[in-house]
Amino acid sequence: MAQPGAAAAHQRSLNRQDIRTLVLASLGGALEFYDFIIYVFFAAAIGHLFFPAEMPDWLQQVQTFGIFAAGYLARPLGGIVMAHFGDLVGRKRMFTLSVFLMAIPTLLIGAMPTYETIGYAAPVLLLVFRMMQGAAIGGEGPGAWVFVAEHVPAKHVGLACGMLTGGLTGGIMLGSLMATGINSVFTPAEVADYAWRFPFLIGGALGLVAMYLRRYLHETPIFEEMRAQAALTKDLPVMQVLKGHGRAVILSMLVTWMLTAAVVVVILMTPALMQKLHGFTPVATLEANLIGTFLLTVCAMGSGVLLDRFGAVKVGLIGGVLLIISTYALYIGAATHPEMLFVLYAFAGATVGIINVVPFVMVNAFPPSVRFSGVSFSYNVAYAIFGGITPMLVSALVAVDPLSPAHYVAAVVVVFLITIATQSGARLSLSAPQGVPAEAAAR
Repeated sequence: MAQPGAAAAHQRSLNRQDIRTLVLASLGGALEFYDFIIYVFFAAAIGHLFFPAEMPDWLQQVQTFGIFAAGYLARPLGGIVMAHFGDLVGRKRMFTLSVFLMAIPTLLIGAMPTYETIGYAAPVLLLVFRMMQGAAIGGEGPGAWVFVAEHVPAKHVGLACGMLTGGLTGGIMLGSLMATGINSVFTPAEVADYAWRFPFLIGGALGLVAMYLRRYLHETPIFEEMRAQAALTKDLPVMQVLKGHGRAVILSMLVTWMLTAAVVVVILMTPALMQKLHGFTPVATLEANLIGTFLLTVCAMGSGVLLDRFGAVKVGLIGGVLLIISTYALYIGAATHPEMLFVLYAFAGATVGIINVVPFVMVNAFPPSVRFSGVSFSYNVAYAIFGGITPMLVSALVAVDPLSPAHYVAAVVVVFLITIATQSGARLSLSAPQGVPAEAAAR
């Protein structure tokens, strides 16, 4: 039983150290996620530069998005390896390493020669660098959510996850802002010639800054308590996850599917799809995307407060329904009322904030000894499968039905709603986690 002092600590408010940790972790996550997604905003230019000029446009697009998807396919390996050491030697070390592994290939993409110079070596190198980025981001998201969740009092875990999720989606916003600025300042010919490189070079430099900032973070109290009491797992953490936590893995993978549909389709692919389907200019779609991503970032943070108060089930059910409505409104409204693009994208972006339910559910689904590995395995394998096939699947289906992106999001969200509804009796709280003294969880 926890002592009265531990119970009081468990119920304490956020202190200055908590806030500092959340801010630094969120800022670093934003810079790293920017590096990972900036590729998609310049996919058209990259497709023309890194593949033969005589290749049909549709094939260039498919192969370019295929390399984008390869980053997702590399996520599980990177995530599992980093999570393995995160559960054995500490969260902070892996949290810092992931930034370094992201910054280097981002710099290399910005500096590498194109197909015209080195032939087929160009797309091959692009694929290698993209997979390096995927391996790095595989450890970043899960590691960051576990890191912040184990730093704050249990009653603020939703807020902690929300701030980190807001930081990660803020990285998408930075990418959208950068893409908007580049397309506004430079002509399409200049972007295709050299200006596309600037976002990668800047992103790589910012990644190194993020690595430096994380030097000021401390190891999580829960991990320190486990290490002090020799309670760290002795076996392979991922094997313990697979043997003893199968239901938590399935739950985490299913809710992650919703996250991939919302982010990949509504946020990452929609600007290019709107240009193709309805003739919007790149600047207009990127400006709309910037508004939507800003509201996603704000609402992800706000949803954390709601999660701490009402729980994952109520917030997930209401938010999921709103996400379906807003996605159909965006794709139908853009075709019939193009002047409403900004408003519709703002509504859609705000409802995508429901993705914060996903990390909240995952960090509560696994005990501390295998939490990093459990979250990382479930999240990254699901993202590799669903995030990897989504761009190519939606790109193919949209040729048949312009509303295919909305249909796909709706179908996936229905699966999410059914999944989250079945958790009404489950423990979705981080208080007194199994295997760790209550006073450790309270910190």
